[in-house]
Amino acid sequence: MKIRGWKDLNEGPVIKNPGNSILYKTGSWRSFKPVFLKENCTDCLLCWLYCPDMSVVVENGQMRGFNYDYCKGCGICANECPGKKRQKAIVMEQEGK
Repeated sequence: MKIRGWKDLNEGPVIKNPGNSILYKTGSWRSFKPVFLKENCTDCLLCWLYCPDMSVVVENGQMRGFNYDYCKGCGICANECPGKKRQKAIVMEQEGK
C-alpha cells in the first residue's frame, strides 16, 4: 500500500466567505446571561481574555458590558472574574428574569 501525501487527500469543507461569523447571532441559544456589576470590576479583563465568543465589550482598556447578540451564556467570564473584595463583577442570571 502506497502512503498518500497531503496532495492526494480529498478536499474538506471550504469556507467560501471567511469572516462570516458576524452574520450568525448566537445569543438566542442562551438560557443564562452574564450581568455586569461595574462597582465590583477591577478591569483585569480576564473575562475578555477567556470569552470564547468575544462578547465582552471593552473600550479604552475598561470592561463596558456584553454584546448579547453573540453571548451564549457559557458563564466562563463569571467563573474567571476575580472581582473586588470577594464580590464578583459578573454574575449569571437566568434568561428572562
